[in-house]
Amino acid sequence: MRFLPVSDTAVVVELSDLDETTRFFPALLAADLPGVREVVPAARTVLVVFDPRATTPTDLVARLRAVEPASEVASGTRSVTVEVRYDGQDLDEVAVLLGCSAEELVRRHQAATWTVAFTGYAPGFGYLVGDDPLFDVPRRSSPRTRIPAGSVGLAGTFSGVYPRESPGGWQLIGRTDTVMWDIDRDPPALFAPGTTVRFRQVDRDLVQVSAPRPEPVASPFSVEVVSPGVQLLLQDLGRPGHLAEGVAASGAADRAAVRTANRAVGNCADTAVLELAGGGAVLRFTGAGVLALAGAETDATLVAVDGTRLPVPAAQPVAVEDGDRLRLGAQRSGVRTVVAVRGGFRVPAALGSLATDTLSGVGPRPLAAGDRVALHGPAAAPHAVDPGPHPVTELPRSGQVVELDVVLGPRTDWFTDEAVDSLLTQEWEVTPRSDRVGLRLAGTPLERRREGELPSEGAVTGAIQVPPDGQPVLFGPDHPLTGGYPVVGAVVDAHLDLLGQLPPGARVRFRPRAPFADL
Repeated sequence: MRFLPVSDTAVVVELSDLDETTRFFPALLAADLPGVREVVPAARTVLVVFDPRATTPTDLVARLRAVEPASEVASGTRSVTVEVRYDGQDLDEVAVLLGCSAEELVRRHQAATWTVAFTGYAPGFGYLVGDDPLFDVPRRSSPRTRIPAGSVGLAGTFSGVYPRESPGGWQLIGRTDTVMWDIDRDPPALFAPGTTVRFRQVDRDLVQVSAPRPEPVASPFSVEVVSPGVQLLLQDLGRPGHLAEGVAASGAADRAAVRTANRAVGNCADTAVLELAGGGAVLRFTGAGVLALAGAETDATLVAVDGTRLPVPAAQPVAVEDGDRLRLGAQRSGVRTVVAVRGGFRVPAALGSLATDTLSGVGPRPLAAGDRVALHGPAAAPHAVDPGPHPVTELPRSGQVVELDVVLGPRTDWFTDEAVDSLLTQEWEVTPRSDRVGLRLAGTPLERRREGELPSEGAVTGAIQVPPDGQPVLFGPDHPLTGGYPVVGAVVDAHLDLLGQLPPGARVRFRPRAPFADL
């Protein structure tokens, strides 16, 4: 085994092959090591997320070395057939790469027996290994930013089906309307490790069934979205504990802002808030209440029914009356403003959380104009309002240079010494092609020392993933849980809130905690 740093809260165990990984994973779960929060199996690795207050990387690795892989893997008994329309945009190109015709590729993809080796990337996504040696396909040199739900793809020796629209670098050969993930289904994921999968060709038109919108909850207290601005989401501190099921923790991009706003209105720290990216929202309140803002600096005004206008200061409780409107203008620094309301939001939870995961679709959908979100009401808050004072953190502006501490690894040695030096010495610009999934950075491309495909492995928020074009992607809270592009380092936990507030045009410098080395 090889033990590699991932971040200041995670390490990765590298094993010899997929078979050893599938035997090590259940043994690790059974060992129940102190300080371990979650584990994510992948092709040749197991990602181990730990609590740095409960263990150190050195102590954890010593305990991991003592875990013996199970002698055999329990086989699954479930079988699934997926109907596919083979019209993927990469079908002809993949056929050329494999040295066969498109017709032959389709025939053999159907004839093969596929088995779910592990799950990850996103809820409902299974990595399928087949019994036909033909299928060994390189990923795309640059990932697509949007791949439609139901896309059937190939990457390396794996096949898979995208559960929903998301970015990705797999080669697309077809589409299906089979629902891969349904949180109201038991179990929600169609694929589980050990499931046998067969693909069957169809020529009919495909119909993607969208999930029904939940019925609004009746309440005398509510917030109506008059305008959602650029993006308006419900967020809390996330849903940890589901990584092995392919469900990310997600949660607010700026956790400190959530705690600050909730403390100001008397809520518990993890109460859900509204997270606004980009400014421009207008909210109307039904019933009296108390709100507070935190995060990105914005021009905020409370407009009363009689037209009176009052400025809304940051991190301070502000009383609202029935019919009042909150107007949030352009953000002067940072990129995300949070709005806490005393008592919190009366919305059904998904896996114990109100966090909206924009990649997987788990949690409440993004809010749109006309939506009315019910509130519990101010009497539901467990604490008295805390008037402060609350320090307001200065957040980055476009053009400003921001330094982020990073842990190098786990694949730093895939890059040349010059590339690692370039990573740490140049200023990387945050491009407009950035969101909660990841921030795309622009700079001098990083050159690899090692070419070829990296078997998919787990990744963390803050990971610096490098596609073949050499331009890093800095993973946000809604990032894919696994990926096949090498990760050269990861931002430390203490700087993740700052990462979540980087606006387009900001410039980033990475500051290493220590040189890269195996643990």
